[in-house]
Amino acid sequence: MNSDFFQNGEWLPFVFAFLIGLSMLLYAVLDGYDIGVGLLSRSVSSEQRDRMIASIGPFWDANETWLVLGVGLLLVAFPAAHGVVLTNLYLPVALMMIALIFRGVSFDFRKKVAPEAQAKWNHIFFWSSLGIALSQGYMLGRFMIGFQIGLISELFAIFFGLLVVAGYALMGSCWLIMKTEGELQKKSISWAKRAILIMVAGALLSSAVAPFVDTRIYDRMFSFPEITLLIAMPLISVILTLLMRFILAILPLEGDRLNWMPFAISVSIFVLGFLGLVYSFYPYIIPGQLKIVEASAAPASLKVILIGTGVVLPFMVGYTALAYWIFRGKAQELRYD
Repeated sequence: MNSDFFQNGEWLPFVFAFLIGLSMLLYAVLDGYDIGVGLLSRSVSSEQRDRMIASIGPFWDANETWLVLGVGLLLVAFPAAHGVVLTNLYLPVALMMIALIFRGVSFDFRKKVAPEAQAKWNHIFFWSSLGIALSQGYMLGRFMIGFQIGLISELFAIFFGLLVVAGYALMGSCWLIMKTEGELQKKSISWAKRAILIMVAGALLSSAVAPFVDTRIYDRMFSFPEITLLIAMPLISVILTLLMRFILAILPLEGDRLNWMPFAISVSIFVLGFLGLVYSFYPYIIPGQLKIVEASAAPASLKVILIGTGVVLPFMVGYTALAYWIFRGKAQELRYD
């Protein structure tokens, strides 16, 4: 690596690619569990639903700021890639935005309207959560295969949408295991037992099918030494799945011991999946179309943007950490005042 790499700012596109990836990963984890809680909120009593929503109340607004940061950085640091993404995903992005709006409105309205109208807003909260998860999974599936067009590609993207629904439901149930107690905690353990099997089975199936949907993924996965790393990640995920199944089988324990472990394991599985995706299409920012260095803005612009990001990012991290510290422990009674 020569000195021009640093002097000419050639390293900046990789820094911004990392920041975008980090923002999207944090969004998927942090907003994923609260979307998962919304997915699980349909088949419970009114009291349990209130407690579930109370568990995410202090966090869900801040969680979505990571999506804003990631999309904003993509726009200013990789404008060419941003254009390709929106051109191919205009409809699912629009549907996701509509679902996000309805979810935010229903979150507040469900307890402020007349009792006879609460059921309607509870349904909207569930269906908007489902719409967000499906649209995000569909977009990720399309992105993975480089926005290829065709029946097989569409089916793969739809399947990935269902996979993300299962993944969010898993994280949501594991979050509730950690934040609730009593009958609701036992229900959450049961939900997690089913969701982990569905998600891991779906993830392994998608990993097996993806190389045959996109030849670029096939070439990366079945070449040495890349294959050793890409095989290791699913194996670790299977081990983590078995560990989670064991822990779920013995929960709840006296004193609520180990109630945090299912959530920690579910996050670890998500992180492994994310790293596997990144490794499968690096150095492309749009798989098979645009490389990181090809799609980036001018180094002079990136330097200015990096300064602004360096100012904003510590505040976001600090606020997130503070919120989770202040509202640690079990969820309290839902209040809107």
